[in-house]
Amino acid sequence: LPFAFCPFQIIKVFSEDGTRKVVEIPADMTARDLCQLLVYKSHCLNDNSWALVEHHPVLGLERCLEDHEMVAQVQASMTSEGRFLFRKNYAKYEFFTNPLNFFPEQMIAWCQETSSTIPPSQLLQNFLNSSSCPEIQGYLYVKEMGRKSWKKLFVFLRRSGLYFSTKGTSKEPRHLQLLSDLEDSNIFTVITGKKLHSAPTDYEFCIKPNKVRNEGKELRMLCAEDEQSRTCWMTAFRLFKNYKIPQQRKTLLSHFSTPVRSVSENSLVAMDFSGTIGRVIANPVEAQSAAMEEGHAWRKRSQRMNILGSPSPLHTSSLSTVIHRTQLWFHGRITREESHRMVMQQGQVDGLFLLRDSQSNPKAFVLTLCHHQKIKHFQILPCEDDGQVFFSLDDGSTKFTDLIQLVEFYQLNRGVLPCRLKHPCTIVAL
Repeated sequence: LPFAFCPFQIIKVFSEDGTRKVVEIPADMTARDLCQLLVYKSHCLNDNSWALVEHHPVLGLERCLEDHEMVAQVQASMTSEGRFLFRKNYAKYEFFTNPLNFFPEQMIAWCQETSSTIPPSQLLQNFLNSSSCPEIQGYLYVKEMGRKSWKKLFVFLRRSGLYFSTKGTSKEPRHLQLLSDLEDSNIFTVITGKKLHSAPTDYEFCIKPNKVRNEGKELRMLCAEDEQSRTCWMTAFRLFKNYKIPQQRKTLLSHFSTPVRSVSENSLVAMDFSGTIGRVIANPVEAQSAAMEEGHAWRKRSQRMNILGSPSPLHTSSLSTVIHRTQLWFHGRITREESHRMVMQQGQVDGLFLLRDSQSNPKAFVLTLCHHQKIKHFQILPCEDDGQVFFSLDDGSTKFTDLIQLVEFYQLNRGVLPCRLKHPCTIVAL
């Protein structure tokens, strides 16, 4: 027979450190099921933020597979250089809980036309409800097919496809021209846009047909003005293509009407265990002093253990300078650019963070944090007090005996940071 259906497929999945795992899966296994399998095999924490990424290194494209997509089917449409990556993606479901962060009102057509503010629950219902007609609009740079030049056009994204106006911002049918269909294509982030395509900004993305003869010529290259608008276009594309809710199942969205917090966010509260029973500390000033007291108590216990003959060969001073290296959020001597790339790849949600060695000061560290889709860096400096080395983010106002204590404190309290630490940037070897 020229073609025989195989009930099982061999899939190679790579992690970001270059290691790979070869797994045999059923032909109908979904991306979500494969992620669950890899979490189990790699002994990772299953927090629903792991994703399977379709990566094309030569074209410089990648996208996160939707949960329901069949992995073998996606692999069959990939070229030989394409590969699957196993990676954290905290933004995978974030648009359900914080839709206003993903859909700025100036880009939503009906907000502009009615001059009204729409509640987050209604905003999401309109996007998911197949009977409503939401529309994203705005200017995009569009690369002409087969040419190097880019044009700035006024573009509309509807359920039927992506259109541009041939006459300014006119929406008259005679002025609209189809740029791309949504049905038989997928949307990708372009990770080498400026270098490979002479893109006018860093915020490039691309619509790639599932079946193409010449990938380089049939890609629809697009470029946004900033990260927020790129995220909006790409999220709306995903919603229109993958998340259509039939009219009779409207009630399914009722639980999205109030903000849903993550498990880690719900479980992190400041506690006082000094009495006979534990109590939650609501006052942030009291929480800060409690954290400092606990740090001093922990240091005294460690010193006492060393005097009494602790099994650990490390003294307290040396332990505090190396203990963080066991943590998943610590990435050692990576560059500023590498930390940017990791944060961007893992979702750019508020509170996504990592710690790394400082490149400018060998005794210091840097906290890289994402807030409002912008990546910020905060230097953590060592400071001495009474012969003891501490670490501080705020010039010594709040001091910590080690980086683990510092991270745990800022997971509970915002302090001088724009938001609390919520999601650690993590790389797991397969």
